[in-house]
Amino acid sequence: MAKENSATGRLIAIGDIHGHAAALESILDAIIPGPDDTIVTLGDYVNRGPESRKVLELLIDLSELCNLVPILGNHEEMMLDSRDDPHAELRWRSQGGEETLASYGPDAGISRIPQAHWNFLLSCRPYYETAQFMFTHANYCWYSKLEDQPSLLLRWISLEESPPKAHLSGKTLIVGHTPGAIKDFGFCRCIDTGCGFGGQLTAMELESGQTWRVQESGRIAE
Repeated sequence: MAKENSATGRLIAIGDIHGHAAALESILDAIIPGPDDTIVTLGDYVNRGPESRKVLELLIDLSELCNLVPILGNHEEMMLDSRDDPHAELRWRSQGGEETLASYGPDAGISRIPQAHWNFLLSCRPYYETAQFMFTHANYCWYSKLEDQPSLLLRWISLEESPPKAHLSGKTLIVGHTPGAIKDFGFCRCIDTGCGFGGQLTAMELESGQTWRVQESGRIAE
């Protein structure tokens, strides 16, 4: 169970990664996570990019350096559903799962994925909440508590499909899933800046608003 970030630690969110390990490594090098920091990763760690396996290994290692709170994205949901459902596996493969499996070696199948990686995916949370902020992968319903939100909204419905409104709690929502420029509605921020679509990976320190942005290659963005 994740703990509240400490009075001295930073609260940092990282947007959708989509198998781009070089981008994740670069942004973590810039952040320099410490044991008092809480880092919330907003989901979509796998698919599309070439190094999903390494991304999961980096996140597992990161959990030993700071208080890591991984949110479950729709791509992780598809991957988990593929373990014992051939139809779900076909869907996952068509949505970037082929690239994920390729990261485990030539002609790799589901059986080649280490149990430690499944355990990490199973540990991912549908949402996270602090005194000031709420985190989901994709979206939310403004009039429902997070524990009452449907999985379709939390992981699948984009901000374009369902524009956000201020949540009844008064807290600020931090989400990913809808790629493009950073979107700041005041009551909601989306920091998916298109990693996996030729864009960038973004991290944001939520109290100060400081951001870090890197290209998929790992090069620091101007």
